[in-house]
Amino acid sequence: MKLAVSGISKRFGGVTAVNEVSLECSSGEIVGLIGPNGAGKTTLLNMISSLLKVDSGTVTLDGVPVQNIGPRRMALAGVARTFQNIRLCPNLTVRQNIMVAFVTAQRHRRDRLGTMTIEQLMQQIGISHQAEKKVSELAYGTQRRVEIARALALAPEFLLLDEPTAGMIEEETQELIDALKDIRDWMGCGVIVIDHDLSFISSVCKRIYVVDMGRLVASGPPSVLRDDPKVAEIYLGRKARDRANASARSIA
Repeated sequence: MKLAVSGISKRFGGVTAVNEVSLECSSGEIVGLIGPNGAGKTTLLNMISSLLKVDSGTVTLDGVPVQNIGPRRMALAGVARTFQNIRLCPNLTVRQNIMVAFVTAQRHRRDRLGTMTIEQLMQQIGISHQAEKKVSELAYGTQRRVEIARALALAPEFLLLDEPTAGMIEEETQELIDALKDIRDWMGCGVIVIDHDLSFISSVCKRIYVVDMGRLVASGPPSVLRDDPKVAEIYLGRKARDRANASARSIA
């Protein structure tokens, strides 16, 4: 199955937040979406998940147009997500938060859900020992894991992750890398992930899309993008890049 985005745009008044961006993700594939703050990454994810209306362009799921069908219908169609700002029920336990999505999957996505249980899901994400704790009692990084588990409880074909490593220490980030690869192999879902941690993105993604000022400026495997001058300029800035080049020439 393929999730394909073709030339989608979003305008807020006179500001174009996303400008004709195209990308795709296939089942079993993890792709990254990077760029500086304000580049339009979260807006793009919001349109893919139908949380925001697409002004122009298309989003297709296995060839079927799904843009602007609404977030609930998109989730039931097989596209689940997490949020940049965590949206959990703080007074419910970890198990109860996951159960909300799991019951929905039992009713509407049973074929995809198969024999998966909440216990298996929590174990896969590494939160089984926290199952009966209220979310409000958990560290921020652990709450991120709970939100991922809740999204996976919908038995999605595609999982959209917005800044999943935010608030995590290095050890937790490495554990998340392993967990995402295991999830891909276990559930076979495609994953689109936004993050500022380039080491994390490079470790987990097969292909990376780079956006800046609402436009797609580069795409390719991590090994290629590391040497792309456009990517260096986005992250370092033109002046910093020129200083680095001048310094390199003087040393040579």
